[in-house]
Amino acid sequence: MFPMDFEEFLWAMGDEATVPLIRQCFELKKPLGQALHRKIMNDFRQYVLVGGMPQSILAYIDGNNFKASDAAKRRILRLYRDDVSKFAAGYEEKVYAIFDGIPGQLSKQEKKYKLASINKNARFRAYEDSFIWLNEAMVVNACFNAADPGAGLAHSADHATQKCYMADTGLLVTHTFMNRPFANNEFYKAVLFDRLDINEGMLMENIAAQMLRRNGHRLYFYSRSDVEHRENHMEIDFLIAHDQKISPIEVKSANYRFHSSLDKFKKKFAQKIGTPYILYPKDVMEKDGIWHLPLYMAICL
Repeated sequence: MFPMDFEEFLWAMGDEATVPLIRQCFELKKPLGQALHRKIMNDFRQYVLVGGMPQSILAYIDGNNFKASDAAKRRILRLYRDDVSKFAAGYEEKVYAIFDGIPGQLSKQEKKYKLASINKNARFRAYEDSFIWLNEAMVVNACFNAADPGAGLAHSADHATQKCYMADTGLLVTHTFMNRPFANNEFYKAVLFDRLDINEGMLMENIAAQMLRRNGHRLYFYSRSDVEHRENHMEIDFLIAHDQKISPIEVKSANYRFHSSLDKFKKKFAQKIGTPYILYPKDVMEKDGIWHLPLYMAICL
């Protein structure tokens, strides 16, 4: 079972009209307009914070109570830890180490999971079963590097190079501040009122992964490091396949200025490229052959 998606969250809030309108605007590639877009982004930010776990949503809708939602998510996270001790016996300490390291890994600019953060001598082979357990238990969404996307995403996937997203972004919010009482947490207000200057990229990339996974996509990204030949140095957040083509997806902040990796990727894999997308907090726009979509439109991809 996946967490409840944005549409289901809105249903729980008594709104059945918004998502059909979002889908219509996506099909027409038509902006929603400033007022409506602002309202939907506010609802979407609530969804990011509350997440899609039914217990969290039920706690929240009784008076828009983030504190009650946070308490519900803390209970879920404790149950996750209990499950690890029961069902990952023999390598539970490695599962705990990976799980506890997720917020720190995702808060970095380069979000690939680096085992050296756990132990400088750690090797992927020793931790591989732990990553698999978390992914199959649907605690995380694993995203693998497609080293040669021109040859196919799954075919070229490097499982030793992966990003490890939380399966539910609301749980990621609480997991990040698990050691801090909710009463002292200003993070919710900062996200809700779009005043966050740190960690927003972590949340928005995680929610994009969550929405793409819910839509049935296996998660892949593209990463190539080449210091000597900068034209070959690229980082693409997500790749999805559609109609024998690959659509690269970048997640950006509202004030981003460049998309150089996306430009280089389009050039290198020109014959395989479908529609490129940028997911960001603003309204629908087409520029430089790239469709810019509000983050909540990831439900349409």
